[in-house]
Amino acid sequence: EVQLVESGGGLVQVGGSLRLSCVASGFAFDDFAIGWFRQAPGKEREGVSCVGASDGGTYYADSLKDRFTISSDNAKNTVYLQMNSLKPEDTAIYYCAQMFSISCAAIGSGYYLSPLSWGQGTQVTVSS
Repeated sequence: EVQLVESGGGLVQVGGSLRLSCVASGFAFDDFAIGWFRQAPGKEREGVSCVGASDGGTYYADSLKDRFTISSDNAKNTVYLQMNSLKPEDTAIYYCAQMFSISCAAIGSGYYLSPLSWGQGTQVTVSS
């Protein structure tokens, strides 16, 4: 059974930082990419960042690449999202997802194949 479990969300003040974690199991981690998505209240879900587990290639939504950093620890089947200089508009539920590797580069454009599996999400709230 494929499982993706996010953690690390919480309440943080403007300008603060959080590191989200996504632990994956039930599939060959090196054969897929892991993407981070977020959905704010009343808005559509959007792609945030993606990492290809096999080649380590990293991709970001253009508006976030200066503040967010994605990384992967293949030995732990875990992907991290470091979020710095957080803003109120970063408030959302953050999800990680198992993705086809060929879709990783399109994470910011929206033109990616539908993710195969999703985590349950972790809430990030940035207070002003």
